[in-house]
Amino acid sequence: MPALNFKKEFSDKVASGEKKQTIRALRKDCKNPRPGQTLYLYTGMRTQYCKKLGEGTCTSVEPICIEEHYEIVVGVRLLPLAEEIRFIRADGFKSAKKFYDFFRKTHGLPFWGLLIKWELQKELL
Repeated sequence: MPALNFKKEFSDKVASGEKKQTIRALRKDCKNPRPGQTLYLYTGMRTQYCKKLGEGTCTSVEPICIEEHYEIVVGVRLLPLAEEIRFIRADGFKSAKKFYDFFRKTHGLPFWGLLIKWELQKELL
């Protein structure tokens, strides 16, 4: 039962269903989400402000690499520029600069991790 915590800046987009993907570092305990599992979506976990944003069914988990030179590789495929821009917006960012700056500051680049996608469960929409 994987729980995903989102920064406050992304919580409205997750709750509304606008953001249906997240990029995460690989977990060391090998308990990474798997397709078909229910994902429990929260903001403020481990604080008094914890709020459940919804539940989703994991639809896919793929390796991802975010390169220093403004490139995103999903699986083994380098995203073309137009698709990269759509991808960045789907992840909740308004610009490529903000996306790359976030990952550079938060994780360092290059970053290797997982792209996790889900569909919100209908009863929570």
